[in-house]
Amino acid sequence: MFSRSHFRCSLLLCAAAALSAQTVPPQSVVEAARQYTTAHQTELTENFARFLAIPNVAADPAGLKRNADLLVDLLKARGVESRLLTIPDAPAVVYGQITTPGAQHTIVFYAHYDGQPVTPSEWEIPPFSPTVRSVNGEPRIFARSAGDDKAAIFAQLTALDALRAAKIPLRANIRFVWEGEEEAGSPHLEQILNANRDLVHGDVWLVCDGPVDQSGKQTVVFGARGDAHLEITVYGPHHGLHSGHYGNWTPNPAMMLAQLLAGMKDETGHVLIPHFYDGIASLSPLEREALARAPVNDSMLMNSFWLGHTEGSGKHLLELINQPSLNINGFASGQIGAHAANVIPPTATADLDLRLVVGIDWREQQERVVNYIRSRGYFIVDTEPTQEILTSHAMVAKVARDQASYNAVRTPMDLPIAQEVIHAVESARGTAVLLPTMGGSVPLGAMERAAETRTITVPIANYDDNQHAPNENLRLQNLWDGVETMAALLTMQ
Repeated sequence: MFSRSHFRCSLLLCAAAALSAQTVPPQSVVEAARQYTTAHQTELTENFARFLAIPNVAADPAGLKRNADLLVDLLKARGVESRLLTIPDAPAVVYGQITTPGAQHTIVFYAHYDGQPVTPSEWEIPPFSPTVRSVNGEPRIFARSAGDDKAAIFAQLTALDALRAAKIPLRANIRFVWEGEEEAGSPHLEQILNANRDLVHGDVWLVCDGPVDQSGKQTVVFGARGDAHLEITVYGPHHGLHSGHYGNWTPNPAMMLAQLLAGMKDETGHVLIPHFYDGIASLSPLEREALARAPVNDSMLMNSFWLGHTEGSGKHLLELINQPSLNINGFASGQIGAHAANVIPPTATADLDLRLVVGIDWREQQERVVNYIRSRGYFIVDTEPTQEILTSHAMVAKVARDQASYNAVRTPMDLPIAQEVIHAVESARGTAVLLPTMGGSVPLGAMERAAETRTITVPIANYDDNQHAPNENLRLQNLWDGVETMAALLTMQ
């Protein structure tokens, strides 16, 4: 399935790693990676497309297993000791390790091979039929997980090949941890890591997920928001009722839920739920300085996203990312369009996404929202209400609290290992944008607890890759740049 000339690797990689730890100029590492991708660009693109063609959504466990089995084979073909870390009823974690004689440190590379669910009818091309198209004169490959997150795995594998071809030795022990359920909230990751503590420990975990800065500059991020979810359902009549016969008399749950949600935020986007912002841990002077130096991309993004205004009372995007947020992921009640009927619907449901920052516990934030709903006169239940409950209370809300939630994590920028990572990245990509926190959420806490380590995120995807959306894509230059970045990180001491 994959071309042998660039996915076959002998034990030469390990032999190279076993050489005495000589100092290799950073530019030599970067140049070796660049020469390799330039020479093999067409074949690498084809191999990446074959990888993307394997379905990788949670609803297809067989597809996830195909991905995991392939990655184990690709690691073994490079002389990397590899295996699947498994527990019942969960996608496997792909694990690989390279032991470097005399190494003083261990670096763990994290990425995930699973992708977001797909609705094929929303895509211009089938999501698992990778296609290269020109966008603004540059080639991009369109497929689910092109940017999130198979690109990082492919870049790491290709960087290994480039270093082997140039006979550049590794200086640290290297471990790979590639997860298969990150897009489902990583409900089993900590359990799997805890069962394999000796394998997954490292001086630092490099989390290779997410996009670079919107300016195109390489980003190094030292934390991620936490994430918590709530699903709220409110109730009207037992079944749909004729809106003419019963309108203005029977409460409409769609209107009730809309009014409840509207009271949670003001017109500037500020959350009005009591205590929602309590407990936020302040940024350090170094973190505030990094934010002040970061590019301000708001005007460009407004034009790109066709936005006439933004929330936050004039604050920049990077400032707002360091605050907790409340988002409505979806709202469902009744029907619209050709399926619309003149009825009062029986229920209305909304899914809320709560992004967290350091200092706010996910359980407490969920409870704050529940307390607000209660304060608006709702009787709260956590299972489907009975007729007795519905007729005994004026307003009833069923609230389902997602337990696969987690807190935010942030690594201090002034740690020695943090400075080493910054130096390695900048040797490949020039001055990097340093951020205390990224907007997306990754289960960094699970990694840090189980592996007893620190986490630093080094993303490679383009910001406009339609992450989590139809027509996901990767700018191919981001892939080639990513190979250079991974090569620099792989050769850290």
